[in-house]
Amino acid sequence: MILHISIDARDPSRAANVLAEVLNGKVYKFFTPGSYLVIPFDNYGTHIVVFEVGDVWVPGNDAESARVLQAKSTNLVANHTAISVPTTQQQIEQIGQREEWRVLTRRQGEGVPFSAIEFWVENRILFELFPPEFTPQYLQTMQPDAIAQILGQPIQARAA
Repeated sequence: MILHISIDARDPSRAANVLAEVLNGKVYKFFTPGSYLVIPFDNYGTHIVVFEVGDVWVPGNDAESARVLQAKSTNLVANHTAISVPTTQQQIEQIGQREEWRVLTRRQGEGVPFSAIEFWVENRILFELFPPEFTPQYLQTMQPDAIAQILGQPIQARAA
């Protein structure tokens, strides 16, 4: 199951508001300046992050988590997807090692609101993978009260 995705847009605020309307969700300012989070508060923690054109995910060094940078031209992409998976953390790490792709397990409380495994397809595209034991923590974090603690209050919809 896909849990969240990120995209880039020329007008991130407008794109976020349109997506919120389509999803019957709310828009919040996200951690990266100029970016927004759209969340419908469904039973799955679904959400979409909308970055500015040029924002890209880049892998960290060693045990450093991924981060977003403003870039001009790169083979990296702003899109990333979070997916709950039936495989274990150990299986995911073995697959990444076999393919020589970066894999990093992030733990809740280590600068991130929930535990996830960064799995970099071709060392270029970020997938956040949630083995069965990670998914409940993620779903708990995506509830309205937890989001309000992390991101504050939703942004009021803009007039058309």
